[in-house]
Amino acid sequence: MQEEESPASRSPDLQQDRIRDAGSVVTGTGRHTIHCLTIVGQIEGHTVLPSSTKTTRYEHVIPQLVAIEEEPEIDGLLILLNTVGGDVEAGLALAELVAGMKKPTVSLVLGGGHSIGVPLAVAARRSFIVPTATMTVHPVRMNGMLVGVPQTMDYFQRMQERITRFVTANSHISPERFTQLMMNTRELVLDVGTVLEGRDAVEEGLIDSLGGLSDAVDCLYEMIDRRRPKKGASGKKKKEGAK
Repeated sequence: MQEEESPASRSPDLQQDRIRDAGSVVTGTGRHTIHCLTIVGQIEGHTVLPSSTKTTRYEHVIPQLVAIEEEPEIDGLLILLNTVGGDVEAGLALAELVAGMKKPTVSLVLGGGHSIGVPLAVAARRSFIVPTATMTVHPVRMNGMLVGVPQTMDYFQRMQERITRFVTANSHISPERFTQLMMNTRELVLDVGTVLEGRDAVEEGLIDSLGGLSDAVDCLYEMIDRRRPKKGASGKKKKEGAK
């Protein structure tokens, strides 16, 4: 019987294809085998964006997350984020999948985590942000024509509540403070909301730690080491540090 090829032993050509097609790579030369997934540009949902726009397609990421969770050779997931937002429901769907994984997950915000990038950042068990990156918190909004009826405003309100519940459940910021930052009218010229630089995002409790790539990888390795004896244990693991 032919032996199955492990992720760590895949050819460089396959790795290059993975990087080009899906923005991800599996590393197997370190202490553990980790899957690195990049989420950049706009999260593309049910509507196809112009070819000139840098996008992350949620239908590409969803099967990757399932494969990572089920692949025994992969020990953990590192998510690199530099997103300007995008489709709210698609982004929230990806965040829920990450939050529901049993394998160790760490996110690192580079550049920016705008709008729906906030739930994606906090979805991992441990989140990091570099000092020069920013997190932009603002209410749900929609482009194009809207029907000006109370039902539309109610729909926006309920969607915003879903995002607020998710963010506050997976971080250390309170719903009241998150709403206050979101409805700030004194910072953004053409919008309401708040831009938090790396250190500010940590002080607000939105992101767990300030750090770079090596910090995120070291944290992921430590989480994997702690999990190793319990591999195969059933039950959903709680986010580290959360009560």
